[in-house]
Amino acid sequence: MAAKKPPLSERLKALFAEYGQLAIVIYLVIFVVVLAGFALAIRFGVQVDGTAGAAGTLGAAWLATKLTQPLRIAAALALTPVVAALRHRLRGTTPAAPAPTADAAPSADPAPSPAPAPPPVDEAGAPR
Repeated sequence: MAAKKPPLSERLKALFAEYGQLAIVIYLVIFVVVLAGFALAIRFGVQVDGTAGAAGTLGAAWLATKLTQPLRIAAALALTPVVAALRHRLRGTTPAAPAPTADAAPSADPAPSPAPAPPPVDEAGAPR
């Protein structure tokens, strides 16, 4: 049986922790594109005049955008690693290793501890 996936909000938090500013920018770009798309669709579908009509259009577009939030989160979850890899490839850099989290389990293969220092000796090579 497959392990149950964490909720969408937890996966989004992990995405923000791993990719930082890039994840936030991608999420906000998706939000603005969807909001503008709904505003244009509503505006061209319904002819309203005046300030109240413009406010109504933006309100309806915001409501429609809010209803698509789970889809926008899923899109951000899917696109952010792809955009990060593309950005690293174009820049010729390697991605940084993710920082360990406090709740992460210790690795099964811990790094070996350094060898103990040899005991001090005098000039003749005898132990002190």
